[in-house]
Amino acid sequence: MYYKDIQDFMQALEEKGLLKRVKTEVDSNLEITEIVDRVVKSNGPALLFENVKNSSYPVLINIFGSYERLNMALGISNTDDIANIIYDIIDMSKYIGLVNKIKSIPKLSRLLKAFPRKVKDAPCQEIVEEPDLDKLPILKCWPKDGGRFITLPLVITKDPETNMQNMGMYRMQVFDKKTTGMHWHMHKDGREIYLKYKKMGGKMPVSVVIGSDPATIYSATAPLPKEIDEMLFSGFIRNSPVDIVKCKTNDLYVPANSEFVLEGYVDVNEMREEGPFGDHTGYYSLKDLYPVFHVECITHKKNPVYPATVVGKPPMEDCYLGKATERIFLPFIKMICPEVIDIDFPLEGVFHNCLIVSIKKEYPGQAKKVMNAIWGMGQMMYTKLIIVVDKNVNPHDYSTVAWKVFNNIDASRDIVITEGPLDALDHASPLPLYGHKLGIDATKKWKSEGHSRDWPDDIEMTEEIKELVDRRWNEYGI
Repeated sequence: MYYKDIQDFMQALEEKGLLKRVKTEVDSNLEITEIVDRVVKSNGPALLFENVKNSSYPVLINIFGSYERLNMALGISNTDDIANIIYDIIDMSKYIGLVNKIKSIPKLSRLLKAFPRKVKDAPCQEIVEEPDLDKLPILKCWPKDGGRFITLPLVITKDPETNMQNMGMYRMQVFDKKTTGMHWHMHKDGREIYLKYKKMGGKMPVSVVIGSDPATIYSATAPLPKEIDEMLFSGFIRNSPVDIVKCKTNDLYVPANSEFVLEGYVDVNEMREEGPFGDHTGYYSLKDLYPVFHVECITHKKNPVYPATVVGKPPMEDCYLGKATERIFLPFIKMICPEVIDIDFPLEGVFHNCLIVSIKKEYPGQAKKVMNAIWGMGQMMYTKLIIVVDKNVNPHDYSTVAWKVFNNIDASRDIVITEGPLDALDHASPLPLYGHKLGIDATKKWKSEGHSRDWPDDIEMTEEIKELVDRRWNEYGI
């Protein structure tokens, strides 16, 4: 199942009792953040603030903030469902021989439904206005933030060389009624496109969507190769194409179901100080110079809602989006490292800082091979700590993983320290964007890896006794 827009999803949440309407007047300056932080950390519902001070638009927040709502958002019962579809499509054995090719057609039809569909009339263009960002209930999230930030924007640009559109999620600090910062990190696709325009000089067209269907919002956060259109990926998740419409003032296409669209440009010769910002790491990211986005036009629905999110000390709503990425992109990791059984990004690692990997170990040094392969995969290059365990260890069972790490390693043999690129938000490295990473091989060691002693077996009860006790459990009266 897919949702035509975010209000359709909001209604579905409310019907299931997963959304709470707040009618009391609240302030977008800090108050909403404190409310949301408490609700998220107590596993509370999505919230619709209907009465926001100094704005006529309601704020919708925490829509992804539980596994149940995340699965609903993506139209699945479990995030592994999408991974299984991807496994099915990339399994080349299905395409060998005429009969198998014919059998694979229904599965491949999902790809055909994924391509965006252009329309002429769109709900997001029902109202066209002169730019005034002060009308929007944009949040100031944390006390030391540099100002108000748009926290859930879908930033759409077009590569001037390939004409391919890109959609990413980058925070936007509001400077005044018509300008914001554009927080393009060094390693992001948006930054690469910006640098191409910078060489050309002049203005770079940009459109920013605030509020689309939940699959499209998620797709803007997904670590896709730059050759894959995020709206195409959204269509794949939805199993239905995303309707797109041409903007009023530029040639960019935006989801027709958007709540708000900010159309404008970035002057490639203009930079302005942006930040600080209370970030998803749980720390403030520091001030720095970033490009400036100029809003030329705002279009929106007749009765839009303003979606937002709050990031901070984990767990927060964005952690659940990270968990979706963990599951959905596992098949692609396995394509490169077929020995990988499963992975886990602990929420406290805020996406990039810790990865636990279980592998089917078949030769000496394989754990270290996997570490280095992962550090070479796209945004996985940011991962500061990789823990590798054997296939019989569930990487989601942190207690067992810790037991293996605490007991299975010899520091001089099983610790790998390497260096390379780090996320722009990392504050612990001495240099920005670059630092050291740690790998821990917590697998069972073999004689061929230089471990001359016998390795002890795990203590395990026999299956027969386990089954006996299962059968007789009620007899024990425990």
